[in-house]
This record gives sequence, structure tokens and C-alpha cells, in this order.
Amino acid sequence: MQMLTVLFLCTGNSCRSQMAEGWAQHLKGDAIEAYSAGVATHGINPNAVAAMGEAGVDITPQYSKHVDELADVEFDYVVTVCDNAAESCPVFRGNAKVVHQPFDDPPRLAREA
Repeated sequence: MQMLTVLFLCTGNSCRSQMAEGWAQHLKGDAIEAYSAGVATHGINPNAVAAMGEAGVDITPQYSKHVDELADVEFDYVVTVCDNAAESCPVFRGNAKVVHQPFDDPPRLAREA
């Protein structure tokens, strides 16, 4: 069976998309080749690394990437995880199906707690 290629796209590739990539690899790494990127790069949020580590998912090898760095990858699915990424979502090679699944911004939620 051919692996699905999935891109999780957010604004800065710092938290939501990084966590989604980590969960996809952790839960379905045998069936999904997961990537994450942003329409900008803000560096990976250390709290995302810590939270995922507490859940048993190691995302320390991941790093913040701009979506243009993945221009040569042909994705089956692109999942936008915030409204900004959905509005700024570029056109991808091939027949990528774009799915918008917004999630609250964890750093903002923490500040408001």
C-alpha cells in the first residue's frame, strides 16, 4: 500500500502544525508521510515540544519550515489548521485535496487561562 502524504499548514509552523505532524507520525506513521509547514516561519514553540513530550510524542527533530521549502513534494492532502493559513494557502502540485480544520492557538489559550 502506498503511503499518503499529508501536509499540516499553519501561520508560523511553530505549534499547531508541528503538533499535528507529530501526532500523525506517532499514530499512523506506517500509513502517512506527514509534513508540517507555515506560510511564515516563527521557530518551533518550546511549549509544544514539552506538551508533546508529556504525551509521549517526541517532536524535537522537527523544525519550523516555510511552505515553499516543500514545493517539490506532491501531497495527497493539505490540512490547514488555522484561518490565516487557509486564506494564504498556496496552490500545490498534483491533486492535493485541501481540508480546513482550524484549531485554537495553544499559546493564545495559555495566555488567556
